[in-house]
Amino acid sequence: MARGVFITFEGGEGAGKSTQISRLCAEFDKYKVKYISVREPGGTALGEEARRLLKDFSLDPPVDQAELMLFLAARAQLVEKIIKPALEKGIHVISDRFSDSTIAYQGYGRGIDVNLIATMNNLACGNLKPDYTILLNIPQEVSLLRMRKREAATNTNADRIELAGSDFHQRVRDGFNKLAQAEPDRFIVVDAAQSVDNVWSDVWTHLKHLV
Repeated sequence: MARGVFITFEGGEGAGKSTQISRLCAEFDKYKVKYISVREPGGTALGEEARRLLKDFSLDPPVDQAELMLFLAARAQLVEKIIKPALEKGIHVISDRFSDSTIAYQGYGRGIDVNLIATMNNLACGNLKPDYTILLNIPQEVSLLRMRKREAATNTNADRIELAGSDFHQRVRDGFNKLAQAEPDRFIVVDAAQSVDNVWSDVWTHLKHLV
């Protein structure tokens, strides 16, 4: 049995990951492709609890090192319990964020040593890496505008990480771009400032061979 394909979606806040993942899932459904869709942090009971702790700034906010380890703990659980078993069964896995987010956010964003994070990521993932990473590249000003529109439309407030500030999010964007430049064979960089339909066209061009 052929191994499943591991696809991750990365990008800054408001890049449109959820929308593009939904479109990919719909396309896989149409062609009866076997897949699962997961999110980070989350996907397991442990991961969802870590997500609550990481996003809720009304609680005792985690220091940067604790934030890093919560993400890694959630990832280790998700990889071993959900992602690896699915891939071994020939099922494709679509993930809303993965290890690259930790390097971009906690490394380039928070300032924790990126080489140390890469080593810890490898431990948490059992050296698992995505086959394809779709990086939805979005300018800072577009990201901010979309976040504000989303809050107004859903009557919700930004979470703790979304409120980290423009300098932080610019460092995150720069970090993602450095990661993409270092691994051009894995990363597919898409201009996320385009219309939703144009973004999807670019994404599907690179993934339609999977159906």
